[in-house]
Parts: sequence; structure tokens; C-alpha cells
Amino acid sequence: MKEDENLYDKIEELFGKDPGNLNILEHKIDIDLQMEYFDCSRRVTLEYDEEWAEAHSEYLFDPVVPAELKKTILARLATIEKVECYRIIEAYLSEPDEALKEWAILSLFESKMHLQGDILDRNQIFISTGLGGRDDKLRYFIVLIARGGKDLDKLQKRIIRSEFKYVLKKYDAEIEKIQFSGYLATVILLIPLQFAIKQVSREIIDACNLYGDFLRENFIVTNVKLLSFNEIKEFIERKKDR
Repeated sequence: MKEDENLYDKIEELFGKDPGNLNILEHKIDIDLQMEYFDCSRRVTLEYDEEWAEAHSEYLFDPVVPAELKKTILARLATIEKVECYRIIEAYLSEPDEALKEWAILSLFESKMHLQGDILDRNQIFISTGLGGRDDKLRYFIVLIARGGKDLDKLQKRIIRSEFKYVLKKYDAEIEKIQFSGYLATVILLIPLQFAIKQVSREIIDACNLYGDFLRENFIVTNVKLLSFNEIKEFIERKKDR
């Protein structure tokens, strides 16, 4: 997507003005695991029929059954448009094998999406990122960087908190967490699909810089994973070297 595009416009471009129901995965789940799950889901739909999945569903609750078989069962159950299959996954998720908890969350989410599509007779669009979201909002991790590598002082920190709240209120966005370390500020926020995160971030930086021009125009934004301050500093140093 272009920097000034928002995700909802892109969805309408692909699916039309009434694209269907948008389903945002709320949980923070590693992108690689998500890719593995959906690859498995597509494969098992071709390899195993519905009767096999339902007959093997009891294996989910047997502690000696290998994790790989349980993954296959969960992925196949999720594609079956039956409330009973949803309930089986839901029951398993109430006391899952710890290593399979996120896999089961993806399975339950996919099952719910298939059921909604069957009942409502509308397209179901699954939106997932590494950081998840809530309702119609996606979660992002933003890093602001002070000019000249100078540590942010108390007043500048107060300005950042204040301007984030002021700007995000216009977009019906929410701040979940703000942290500071030296010359860095990190923010976790939820923002509606119809707004472009880069545009919003630049507006916040411009608002802060009215009070002393202390932030760099460049910033880091991701919805894939949270970064530690050490990871951020290493990334910035690598960019300098280049």
C-alpha cells in the first residue's frame, strides 16, 4: 500500500464497496505461526474429510497424542461449518496444551468466521497482524526519536503524552501504553482501519514539534511485533552504518 492509503480503502478496492464482514484477530500471535497455521488449514482441507476430523476430535483431549496430530485436527475442524465443531475447539481451548494455545486461538477464530459466513451469507474477511487488534481497530507499535540523540526531558515527555491524546481523539484511536528510554519514546495504540497510521504518526510528530522541534521526522512503526529498547537502538545504529 502507499503511505497515505488506509487498509479499509484497500479492502474496498479488492472486494467492492460492500466487502462483507471484517474480522480482526485480537490476539498477539507471531506472524510465522499464523502463516504455518493457514498453510496447514489449506492442506488438510484437501487431505482429510469432515468425518475424519469429527471422529478424531476426541484425540484433542488425550495428553499422549502428538502435538502435530492435534494441530491437524484443530485446523480441519475449523473449516467445517458446524456449530458442533466450533464447540469442540472452544472446549479444547478452555484447557489447551500450552504449546498449542495460540494454534487453537487461530482455529477458533477461523471456525467462527466460517460459521458467520454460512449464517449471514456474506463474505468474511480475516485481518490478522502480529500485534492483533480489537473491534475495528488494529494495534500498532510506534517509535519516536529525539533529534541529535538527546535524552527526552520531563517537559518533552509531557508534550508527547499530551499531543498523542489530543491527536488520537480525533481518530477515535486509543493509547494502550507509552514508555520512554533516553532519546526514544515508544507507543502502543489501537487505530481504526479507515485511517492511515503513517499519516496519523506524522501529524502527532508535527504537533509535538510546535513546542521546540525536538523530534526527528523519521519514525518506526510496525504491527508485526513489539520491540525492546535495545532492539530499537540496534536497528537505528544499523541504519546509520548504511
